[in-house]
Amino acid sequence: MDQRLEVFLKVVEKKNFSKAAEELHMTQPAVSQYIRSLEETTGVKLLERTNKYVRLNKAGEIVYHHTLEIKELYAKMNHLLDDLTNKASGSIAIGASYTFGEYLLPRIIAEAKEQFPDIKPTVTIANTATIAELVLSHQLDVGIVEGHFKDVMELKTEPFAKDRMVVVAQSDHPLTHHNKPIEMKELAEETWILRELGSGTREATENVFEQFSMFPQSIMHFSSTQPIKAMVEAGMGISLLSEWAIQKELHYGDIKILNVKELPYTRDFSIVTRSPFQTKALSAFLDLLRSHKELIDFKIQ
Repeated sequence: MDQRLEVFLKVVEKKNFSKAAEELHMTQPAVSQYIRSLEETTGVKLLERTNKYVRLNKAGEIVYHHTLEIKELYAKMNHLLDDLTNKASGSIAIGASYTFGEYLLPRIIAEAKEQFPDIKPTVTIANTATIAELVLSHQLDVGIVEGHFKDVMELKTEPFAKDRMVVVAQSDHPLTHHNKPIEMKELAEETWILRELGSGTREATENVFEQFSMFPQSIMHFSSTQPIKAMVEAGMGISLLSEWAIQKELHYGDIKILNVKELPYTRDFSIVTRSPFQTKALSAFLDLLRSHKELIDFKIQ
């Protein structure tokens, strides 16, 4: 990669020419010369500089964003070239939405490390929309998500397993004692505790509401599953969650699955990638992921 871009990234990271020079084992005038050359080539000033700070201006933000993509692509190119002769090794940037990332991905990564000790995975967990954006911008090599996101031509989506979702309530909630199946419309007056917009779990819940023309009067929002489960345990409301996310709570009897006539609701877990070229490390990880389909699907049987 162009050394001027490497110097530029380091200056932005350190927000200081002297600190950047020290880490790059250069003199400060040399760093300044690299930045000046880059600005002359682009034809615009990229950094605002004073005695107190160094920060990006608008043009600098554009160059910084694309330089990060260039850095990722350059690293990926080198991995692909190395893979022509070497075994699966190197870094993989993996992203996952919360349900898969928190409850299924750890055991798969542990197995990947056992089978391919030279693979170095890093993991980002966020909602489905964010993971798709990070794959699109080359900041992640692969994403594993539930639900849908805005269709983008550059992204390849591969459904590979199913997830089953159920309505849960506090163990002694009156609805847990119903002998007959509950109809969804009976739950409209309950307080629903939901994930934020952009999450696959929120999308699934809204699909269920729409399917049964149900419009709850009381809704609470949280940005992850853990506080939702805590609120349900405390008797503050009900929620639609993946069975994978509630295994511990079911085991200890903290919450129960409501016997809802129209459920469970099933959705896809999908693999999201961008580049048609894959390193051996990424290909090995994806093969391992696909091999777990039956394990992930077991609750659907």
